[in-house]
Amino acid sequence: MAGLKTLSHRYDRTVTKEQLLDADARTERTDLDGPLNYLLVGSDRRPGDSGPDQRSDTILIVHVPAGQREAYLVSIPRDLLVAIPPGNGFGGGQDKINAAYEHGGGGQAGAQLLSATLHRLTGIRFDGAALIDFSGFRKVIDLLGGVEMCVDTEVRSIHTNRVFTTGCHQMDGAQALDYVRQRYDLPGGDYDRQHHQQQLLRAMLDSAGRADLRSNPVKLDQVLRAVGSSLTVDTNGVPLEDLLLALRALPPDGMRGVQVPSSPQTIDEVSYVVLDNGGNGLFEAVRGTRVPAWAQANPRWVTRL
Repeated sequence: MAGLKTLSHRYDRTVTKEQLLDADARTERTDLDGPLNYLLVGSDRRPGDSGPDQRSDTILIVHVPAGQREAYLVSIPRDLLVAIPPGNGFGGGQDKINAAYEHGGGGQAGAQLLSATLHRLTGIRFDGAALIDFSGFRKVIDLLGGVEMCVDTEVRSIHTNRVFTTGCHQMDGAQALDYVRQRYDLPGGDYDRQHHQQQLLRAMLDSAGRADLRSNPVKLDQVLRAVGSSLTVDTNGVPLEDLLLALRALPPDGMRGVQVPSSPQTIDEVSYVVLDNGGNGLFEAVRGTRVPAWAQANPRWVTRL
């Protein structure tokens, strides 16, 4: 308990805190004993980038059922066709969901417009949110000694020309982030990219566990500072220490990756992703307590990470 308090205080000093959730997309009061829903937004900002012209490269809803023994990482397709409400000077209209962050101006305002868009689409209210700078996560991965990623289909990077061959490989931060950004020349396209990003989060937890950071306070401090500098968080008023305490029992092998039931569709010569039957009951399950049952009934869309 004392170690957790020290850890949370260290982390608390480095992480940026902002109101990332729109008022309508926020739960009135987070109950750590009940089911929890968190929004993770990964910005595709690159070092040296500035200005609002940034799109959200990754959109994840993390659903933790009551009891904190498992977690479901629900990937929202970046090209999902949605109605984006007005906000921060944007007049509103239909677009791909990853444009909501850009229309909101990026940063805090962009995250708020994205959360409002998701709430309008799904009815889900969130217990908190985090904005992740994935370029900053490269340093975190390197400090952890890299991550093991298992490549299921050989693919050549459109960004670096690096070839990722099939099999399990130890990757450094640059390699891992390059790999999880690929979606072209993969059989599942963007659905494969979503799955690989889910795999990366699981792999980072595995690497953190193997690094035994508690016995190396210098390395722990480096990792916490790197994580903190890469994150902006909104905990909905819950002290970080309480949140870490509630989630510490979550086992890495209790993570499931979920794809939203949907399919690609070309509309007016633009490629979108469109929900299958409104998401086939997934969002209703997330709003309640039925995600494990939904996952069992819809194995096509669920993967053990």
